[in-house]
Amino acid sequence: MKKLMHILFLSCLKATELIEKKLHFKLSVKEKLQLKVHKMMCSACTNYEKQSVLIEKSFENQEQKSEYQLDLKQFKKSILDKLNEQTG
Repeated sequence: MKKLMHILFLSCLKATELIEKKLHFKLSVKEKLQLKVHKMMCSACTNYEKQSVLIEKSFENQEQKSEYQLDLKQFKKSILDKLNEQTG
């Protein structure tokens, strides 16, 4: 019984590691089960997962905006270059 308890129940430290892993990689069946059982008992880790997902989405949105701004700068430069060619 102790072995089963040890397999199913995680510390918050291990649960947060799995939450972060889950954002970038696929969890094994065992890890999914362990994380699910832990989150059923631990509201702090449940909140941590929600916050981690929100932060990850924010980073993705910021990266997309940065790429768009870089393209916009290049576009402005190409327009100015063409105007200079026509007037010069």
